[in-house]
Amino acid sequence: MSKTTADTKSLYPHIALIPSAGMGHLLPFLRIASTLLSRNCTVTLITAKPIVSAAESSHISAFLSQHPQVKHVDFQTIQSHNPTADDPFYLQYESITRSAHLLYPLLSSSSPPFSAIFADFFVASSITPMAAELGIPSYIICTTSIKFFCLIAYLPVLVTDPAKLGNSSTELIIPGLTPFPVSSIPSPFKNPNHLFTRCLVLNAKEFSKAKGIIVNSVDFFEKETLEEIKNGRVLENSLPSFLPIGPLASFEIKKDKGEYMSWLDNQPEESVVYVSFGSRTAISRDQIREVSKGLERSGHRFLWVVKSTKIDKEDKDELKDLLGGSFLERTMNKGMAVKGWVSQEEILAHPSIGAFVSHCGWNSVIEAARQGVPMVAWPQHGDQKVNAEIVEKAGLGIWERNWGWADQAELVCGEEIGEKIREVMEDEKLREKAKKVGEEARKATKIGGKSEKVLKELLELLQ
Repeated sequence: MSKTTADTKSLYPHIALIPSAGMGHLLPFLRIASTLLSRNCTVTLITAKPIVSAAESSHISAFLSQHPQVKHVDFQTIQSHNPTADDPFYLQYESITRSAHLLYPLLSSSSPPFSAIFADFFVASSITPMAAELGIPSYIICTTSIKFFCLIAYLPVLVTDPAKLGNSSTELIIPGLTPFPVSSIPSPFKNPNHLFTRCLVLNAKEFSKAKGIIVNSVDFFEKETLEEIKNGRVLENSLPSFLPIGPLASFEIKKDKGEYMSWLDNQPEESVVYVSFGSRTAISRDQIREVSKGLERSGHRFLWVVKSTKIDKEDKDELKDLLGGSFLERTMNKGMAVKGWVSQEEILAHPSIGAFVSHCGWNSVIEAARQGVPMVAWPQHGDQKVNAEIVEKAGLGIWERNWGWADQAELVCGEEIGEKIREVMEDEKLREKAKKVGEEARKATKIGGKSEKVLKELLELLQ
């Protein structure tokens, strides 16, 4: 007897996706959701409110309008009030962490029942034990590099021995991993009482109890770290298996073509350097001025996404006020500066793009890797120096280690910026290496590729 449609549908997993705050965390979840839908899974997207940034709100709305089959649940968080917190995203991380237990009724009564929960590592402390109690397999979504995730997993040990990051220390040794330069460790990690650190420590204690860690990465891109993990050398084999399924493809949002894309259409092949420091990085006015000098000095065409505040809703300055009218006039035939959210993957895929000056947020790194676009790595905060090292080792770009964190007073001068842009735009060997990275990355997600196999095996396990 043939199976009914209902019986056939029941063979496909029903997966709950629970992101945390910020576009860097939301985008991988929307891309995973799109990938799961393409494989006939049922998807429930669970998002916290209120949402910090306008970009998050607009992307969730656009995604849901184009994927009406996705079930969506908003849950109200218990808001944090910490007068010492200087970053609204840190407060949101804490709010989501302390509120995730409110999801118990939804997770326990879903119809059809959940086959698995894919949750951001920032909610592991609540979701992982809750899922175990309900008998639902839970997986952690890693929105950073594998090596930096291992650093987060080591934080509970690190905070008990602050001397490891003391003034006399130059390297941090984590069992099984190549050393971390202390200069690459985010400053909050050196303060056990910092809100961000406390939140990560709380969640890191639950990592070992997840069924697996899903990563937007590629097997070859972090080969050394993955091999050490598979051999049980990292953190005394205390972490579950890492499941690299990247590079995740962008989900399609139907919208009018941006003016910047029309401008790119009229530029020669591989002639434009794209400059963006991500959705959360606020560049000082003085540093913005030096970037503008560097772009002019480089002599190359440019597309520059300018951002001066952490939260997009607060970014009210006009381009002419940030850059100066004379700069815009001098470069009007050579470059384009824009404000607001742009379709970065679409930009990086454009044939006129020749290089990418980036903060090295993990989404940006993987997007550049997928397209084989060489990078000038300019880390600003968080995981980005660790990610920059990965970029350099993989042959995807160059990293000037003397350029400090965004919160440090020392400016990177325009002359240095221009020199690095010229180097990455004009070094043919580097460009060929980056293109090979792109070829390998795209191969991984095709039928029979390593990332595709990992995803296929995971979904078969959940059926």
